[in-house]
Amino acid sequence: MDRQRALNHKIRNLIQSLLLIGGMTLLLALSSLLLLGADYWWSVLFSIVFVLFLLPNASPYWLLRLYRAQPLHPVQLPRHWQILKELSARANLAATPQLFWLPSRTLNAFAVGSSKHSAIAITDGLLQVLSDREMAGVLAHEISHIRNHDLRIMTLADLITRLTHVLSLLAVFIFLLSLPFLLTGQMMISVTGLLILTMAPSVNAMLQLGLSRIREFDADLDAAGLTQDPAGLASALSKIDPQHINWWQRIALPGYRDRQPSLLRSHPDTRERVERLLRLQQQQPAFAGEELDPGEHPYPHIIIRKPGRGFFSGTWR
Repeated sequence: MDRQRALNHKIRNLIQSLLLIGGMTLLLALSSLLLLGADYWWSVLFSIVFVLFLLPNASPYWLLRLYRAQPLHPVQLPRHWQILKELSARANLAATPQLFWLPSRTLNAFAVGSSKHSAIAITDGLLQVLSDREMAGVLAHEISHIRNHDLRIMTLADLITRLTHVLSLLAVFIFLLSLPFLLTGQMMISVTGLLILTMAPSVNAMLQLGLSRIREFDADLDAAGLTQDPAGLASALSKIDPQHINWWQRIALPGYRDRQPSLLRSHPDTRERVERLLRLQQQQPAFAGEELDPGEHPYPHIIIRKPGRGFFSGTWR
């Protein structure tokens, strides 16, 4: 991979992440200022810092219990554990994440915890479908989330969005209680301030989704660097993509499951992620040790879907 190009991507993604987090924080501060006044708005921001940095990290296992996840030991999946340990060493993690199995047919994987105490859960469907090379790409993607502290960043973003939503609900509640005084002219209210408080949760939620998409792109890039096999992750994404539908649905229901605006997605469009990864491919031996014939495409089943038709074409996929 071109290190300079990868560094440029990392810098761009970092700047975008900082801008989005900064925008969410400023909108929360403005909402606090409008509702609580200049004497109390800082207490809201202080509470975020307290929750994020002073409270201990929650154990990742309580969430996995909700999904009925079961730990996978090295004797059960020796090949996957070998890949996981190698990728963790390359990522310089303090400890190798614990591997968990989810009893589900869906194709999914996610990471929980911190860089010192983390776990990666993979579904039974994913184990049945993905090859070693593809699984290496998925594990590298989740390890990248752990190394980049994406879990803490997204926790911060979610906390800001939830606090903004609470302030908005409180503002609407106060407005309804004050409605008789407003109608009789005994009280005045700033319409602009009320509109800002009402729209702030939606704006912050969209910024949070944008932040999530940026962190996914960054994790894809880091995963390609860890495995030196971008096509492995691209192949896995093409299989995990939920857009696969039956042929009769494509004929009878064009656009089925493809109506969500790109601004409202928590993950980038799979087609774009696959295209970016394939541009990084350098036709070298894969992480799993499988050799490729000269000129052979490593994953011929990858199909780059054309963008769906929709409103302003770039907004609706």
